[in-house]
Amino acid sequence: MGEAYIVAAARTAGGRKGGRLSGVHPVDLAGQVLKSLVERTNADPALIEDVIMGCVSQGGEQAVNVARNAVLASGLPESVPATSVDRQCGSSQQALHFAAATVMSGQMDVVIAAGVESMSRVPMGSPSILALKAGQGSYMSPAMQARYPGIQFSQFAGAEMIAKKYGFTKDDLDAFAFASHQKAIAATKAGTFDGEIVGIEITTADGKTETHVIDEGIRFDASLEGIKGVKLLVEGGSVTAASSSQICDGASGLLVVNERGLKALGVEPLARIHHMTVTGGDPVVMLEEPVFATQKALKRAGMKIDEIDLYEVNEAFAPVPLAWLQGNNADPDRLNISGGAIALGHPLGGSGAKLMATLVHNLRRTGKRYGLQTMCEGGGLANVTIIERL
Repeated sequence: MGEAYIVAAARTAGGRKGGRLSGVHPVDLAGQVLKSLVERTNADPALIEDVIMGCVSQGGEQAVNVARNAVLASGLPESVPATSVDRQCGSSQQALHFAAATVMSGQMDVVIAAGVESMSRVPMGSPSILALKAGQGSYMSPAMQARYPGIQFSQFAGAEMIAKKYGFTKDDLDAFAFASHQKAIAATKAGTFDGEIVGIEITTADGKTETHVIDEGIRFDASLEGIKGVKLLVEGGSVTAASSSQICDGASGLLVVNERGLKALGVEPLARIHHMTVTGGDPVVMLEEPVFATQKALKRAGMKIDEIDLYEVNEAFAPVPLAWLQGNNADPDRLNISGGAIALGHPLGGSGAKLMATLVHNLRRTGKRYGLQTMCEGGGLANVTIIERL
């Protein structure tokens, strides 16, 4: 089996719901990232053999194979094929796994893994909601309902279940949320994200043209007192909007190659894919699976958690990374060192490649060796990717 290398990693800065990126069509947003990946490597775009793009709400402007449409919008040759992937929030992390497996097998040499989600223009869950309104039925089949009678799968309920199981209080979650903003603020001011962000030209409300390069979700005036004052999502619970990931518009991408691809492009690798795992678990609690997926991944990779230098665990809700830390006896100082989705936003299908772009750049910036990325996914799924900086 061959190796898979990441030779370029990029993302847009996040845009808040109805914010600075809301005027950009998601196809064009993703297309700009694809174009940037090629420019960063000075690669011959005709050498790209496939684009695999994660997207969760594949309806409206994100319908009809958003990946292929992004290729056509990017200016890449028409010869570049593309396909769209849905593994819920892990869609673009799964795109990376597919891309890596493809080049490792030798079927292809140069593949782009990417992700996109415009949650302003294609609201979360809109395809299924619109289907219900049109009388076209629910994704919950009779057989599923028989197996889970009276159950409505809910990530919000799952987050509360995790907080209760692990004994997290609202104060714990609020403190974690505040820390996410503080880390994101520090990273932004230090220019930590500069190397990974693709500038997107936008038109502001007053008609001016600007380049969007700063994550819009960061609250630079955040205070712990303010976060504590946000009302609970569920009476008697512990999670609030402030300790949950932000709705976000964004796109991300990774250029993945094997040894032949390195030679063909004439580039040096940024990182090597060391290990990939995906698991399925309880679809009701849903969000706890990264804990167990990480345990399985480390065992299969023959590694200990202490050998991992940096972790990127998606902050879908504060209880998720906190449970992951506890369940894996991990060092909190290595977790999401530049902040996470609570501050930076969670563009669903775009988050997997987004987190990986940040992980790659942070490993190189800090000189660390191994990084691990994982995220909870609808249906009780979790992907885990371990990379080695080169």
